Amino acid sequence: MDPKYVFDFAEGGRDMADLLGGKGANLAEMARMGLPVPPGFTVTTEACRVYLETGEPPSELEHQISKHLAALERAAGRRLGQVDDPLLVSVRSGARFSMPGMMETILDIGLNDLSVLGLGRTPERERFAWDSYRRLVQMFGSTVMGVDSTWFEDALVGIKKQHHAADDTQVDTSDLIRLVETYKDLILRVTGEEFPQEPAEQLRRAVLAVFTSWNGERARLYRHREHIPHDLGTAVNIQTMVFGNLGPDSGSGVAFTRDPATGRPGIYGDYLPNAQGEDVVAGIRNAVPLQELENLDPGSFGRLRDCMRQLEAHYRDLCDIEFTIERGTLWMLQTRVGKRTSQAAFAIAGQLVDEGVISPQEALGRVDGEGLARLMFPRFDSSGTRDVLARGIPASPGAAVGAVVFDSAEAVRRAADGEKVVLVRQETTPDDLPGMIAAEAVLTSRGGKTSHAAVVARGMGKVCVCGAEELTVDPHERLFSTSSTTVREGTVVSVDGSEGVVFLGAAPLGDSPVMRYFEAGGPPPGQEAQQVVRDVHRLVGQADEARRMEVRANADTPEDAARARRFGAQGIGLCRTEHMFLGDRRPLVEAMILAHGDQEREAALAALLPLQRQDFTGILEAMDGLPVTIRLLDPPLHEFLPDLTELSVRLARLDALGRRPDPHETELLAAVTRMHEENPMLGLRGVRLGLVVPGLVTMQVRAVAEAVVARTRAGGDPRAEIMVPLVDAVEELRLVGEEVARVLQEVSVETGVALDCPVGTMIELPRAALTAGRIAQDAQFFSFGTNDLTQTTWGFSRDDVEAAFFSAYLDKGIFRSSPFETIDREGVGRLVEIAVAEGRAARPGLKIGVCGEHGGDPESVHFFHDAGLDYVSCSPFRVPIARLEAGRAALQATWAQAGK
Repeated sequence: MDPKYVFDFAEGGRDMADLLGGKGANLAEMARMGLPVPPGFTVTTEACRVYLETGEPPSELEHQISKHLAALERAAGRRLGQVDDPLLVSVRSGARFSMPGMMETILDIGLNDLSVLGLGRTPERERFAWDSYRRLVQMFGSTVMGVDSTWFEDALVGIKKQHHAADDTQVDTSDLIRLVETYKDLILRVTGEEFPQEPAEQLRRAVLAVFTSWNGERARLYRHREHIPHDLGTAVNIQTMVFGNLGPDSGSGVAFTRDPATGRPGIYGDYLPNAQGEDVVAGIRNAVPLQELENLDPGSFGRLRDCMRQLEAHYRDLCDIEFTIERGTLWMLQTRVGKRTSQAAFAIAGQLVDEGVISPQEALGRVDGEGLARLMFPRFDSSGTRDVLARGIPASPGAAVGAVVFDSAEAVRRAADGEKVVLVRQETTPDDLPGMIAAEAVLTSRGGKTSHAAVVARGMGKVCVCGAEELTVDPHERLFSTSSTTVREGTVVSVDGSEGVVFLGAAPLGDSPVMRYFEAGGPPPGQEAQQVVRDVHRLVGQADEARRMEVRANADTPEDAARARRFGAQGIGLCRTEHMFLGDRRPLVEAMILAHGDQEREAALAALLPLQRQDFTGILEAMDGLPVTIRLLDPPLHEFLPDLTELSVRLARLDALGRRPDPHETELLAAVTRMHEENPMLGLRGVRLGLVVPGLVTMQVRAVAEAVVARTRAGGDPRAEIMVPLVDAVEELRLVGEEVARVLQEVSVETGVALDCPVGTMIELPRAALTAGRIAQDAQFFSFGTNDLTQTTWGFSRDDVEAAFFSAYLDKGIFRSSPFETIDREGVGRLVEIAVAEGRAARPGLKIGVCGEHGGDPESVHFFHDAGLDYVSCSPFRVPIARLEAGRAALQATWAQAGK
């Protein structure tokens, strides 16, 4: 039996999104629900994958499309390309995951020089017919035949200027006829071939063009940005055309069942009379608010409202809907679970729980850590007065400051040089995606909440203000102006996506309400708190109830420890003692390094001891009753000394001037030269320091022990843990462990206070992971240092390689994301799994955590849950994110076990 590559809408459903793509699956679902969907069929993602792999469509595909097209023609009583009242179809992409505007759409397939006359057989339809033909030739020419789309647009702009037409609807029939001929001549001149008149050829080539667009530059860039796999392929939806450009009683629109920016219930969206759907999304004409449709066409508005209610109840979520009204008849062209801002995600999840639509556990699955992070970003300080440049539609919230740029290439160039930029356009197109990614914010003079700029910006979490009609944008002169101000490229502006306001200059930033809530670490918010704070409080609390893993923080000072506790940390997973040796303490470390003999070194260590004890006492007090994992000194000692090159140059310059150098600097140079290593990150550091520098471990452990004694005598509950870094072999840990035990015993005898400070190690080298079973015999806990484990597994020096070639690796698909940002499951993750299994086999109940930067990365948190870790540790500011994701990971694991 031949593979089935084409499915009628009646054959599918929303559970077939992998095969039919999101759009095709949802069209089929709406048809199954009995909603008014124009008939059509879907070419599967499997057919696309065959085409992308072989360069040819499946041999059966043309026959299967012809068979479904014939059924469509029979049902409509019209044929594709017939002269009198022809059937026309649209050809639209539809990937598994929404990629708005990134792939191709071709409308009005089936029109040619003859059928356009049949479509416009009456005077009232003549302009509509030629407008539709103009759209087809323009879309087909650019999408299928590769003609630069700006050439078509320039021709249209030229005609509008001749007639002083404000928009496309004011171009008359004779000019549209002339425009079609201009477009066809342009295609012939550029490509050497004529626009195809045969409808079947139009359809065949349109389908292949949609397939090809899956690997287009903007589609690949969008997938990379959104972490969508590159091997999924796109489906193609072929659907009977319905026309919103038939006159004032027709139109197209986009609707949301709740506000995608704030989450407020209601009817939101845009409607554009006498327009096809692409006009609304492109933002080339400013639409009217959807609510205005109730005045323009009450019957259609009522039917649309009923469909919206039905869809939201069916999908149990915010729905994004595209529709067309043809002469008073409503047609549903698409629905999907709508993209939304982070604020809206938290609000909608809570509302649906309150409405009894979803469970609290399901609500937790509707939000994520990256969204929470965005809600913690700074906002503009509301105090003081500022001059408002313009107001527009708040399409995607947040605060951004940057230099104005007017095209994507300039945005990318400046951002690559480290400059923050704001991309300003009349309206964005999919080709602007690189600039939107590079920019801090997007500002447009046209379009609304459903325009391309708004939809893409919301999906990426970018600040966006659309439809700022006060702005006149002139990209050629590289400026925009208002009635009173002209702003040229490079001028700094501030964009408030929450309020829809643009200011001249850099407005001051302040903490967001959510950040202030976490900083306060106080009781649950009352009614006076902002709604977004109550929504976050509720869902993070739900995550805390659900999660299995603890969340600790990386903190090196009492202040950081106190902040981490306010943010909900359940202890400190990494206290880095090297940070305590910097600043005004550096001379003491230098003295230890330069010591001549045991006596000088012991004196230097003795001077450091009370300082370290003071540090530990403050941290243990801030974390009273919670574990504090203190890592012994880890970095190479040369990091506490002056740079070799700088010191050599300074002494050489003195020598050239005939001046005698400072004896101390001469001694420093000798020490730095002696300690210089070609690759210090793989040299004398970590546990190796403790084994070759006498007294270093003793001093640090005594400082910890005496701090525990001090806190115990003060009535506290100190829970210090001692962690040995960079262990390669169990013998290293055993030797250091014996010294730790000796010092703890000495302090206990001296003070009469019993000391219980578990001793564990960091697993940050491949050998340690592969011999974890042996190491666990002497380790009371493990903590994965995934930064070093990633470096040593991949053979990367993070400081050198990220700027050198990571971008190329990401573009070529070697990485899906940087392995320093998200755990490499196949390599580094495999080592983690081995170490967990072997460590617990040797020591049942072994406590295991992670303290690298991956501990605050949402995707990595899910991996650590699945790997069986007991806790993650991260920056204090990412503690709430880790709490949320640890809860989501636990729920997802439960659902997976239940087969949901």
